[in-house]
Amino acid sequence: MDTQSFDLDEHLPLIAILRGIETQDVVAVTETLIEEGFTMIEVPLNSPNAIASIKTLVRAFGPQYLIGAGTVVAPNWAQEVIETGANLIVTPNLNEAVVEMAVRAGCAVFPGIATPTEAFAALASGATGLKLFPVSNVGVEGYKALQSVLPENTRCFPVGGIEPTVESMKTYLDLGAAGFGLGSSLYKPNMTLPQIRQNANAAVKSYKACT
Repeated sequence: MDTQSFDLDEHLPLIAILRGIETQDVVAVTETLIEEGFTMIEVPLNSPNAIASIKTLVRAFGPQYLIGAGTVVAPNWAQEVIETGANLIVTPNLNEAVVEMAVRAGCAVFPGIATPTEAFAALASGATGLKLFPVSNVGVEGYKALQSVLPENTRCFPVGGIEPTVESMKTYLDLGAAGFGLGSSLYKPNMTLPQIRQNANAAVKSYKACT
C-alpha cells in the first residue's frame, strides 16, 4: 500500500491509548470503546505482547477503524507495526524516518512534538497531524504560541494529562486543537469494562459539548 487509506474527517478525533493492555483483554476493551464512539485505537509498543494485540485488533475490527501502535520510536519498530496491517502510528518523539515509512504505508501518523522546529520538520515529513506531548509541560500559553505559527488546518492533538471533561478539553479546542490522545484518564489495566465505558462516554460527551 502506498496511498492514504483513510479519511480523518470520518473519525472522532480522540485517540484511545491502551497502555499496558494484555492481548486477552484487547478485543473486549476496544469493543467497549467503539460502542461509545471511539474509532482510533492505539496500543503502545511498551505494552505486553503489543504486536500480537495489534494483529488481534486488525483482524477483529478491520480497516474501517484507525488501529495501530504508539511509542513507535525506531524504523524497525514501525516496520513491525506496518506488517500487522495497522493503519495508525503514533510516536512520543520526532523520528522523520518513522513518519516517512508510515506515510508510504498509507498509515495515519502522529509524531510527538513539543517545539516549532519539531512541528515543522514533522509536517515536512508528511505527518497526518501532530501529537503535542507532553501538553502538561507545554501548557496552554505554550500551545497558544505554537498554534499561532503552525500552517492553517494543521491537526494538533494534545496528549499527556488531558482528562475526559469539558474543563480539560475546551481551552485547547478553542485555541484550535483538532482532538486529543487519552491515556490513563480513559484506560488503565486494572479498570473494569464498566469503568472504561464510563470514562469513554464522558470523554465523547465532553468533546461533543465543546464542539
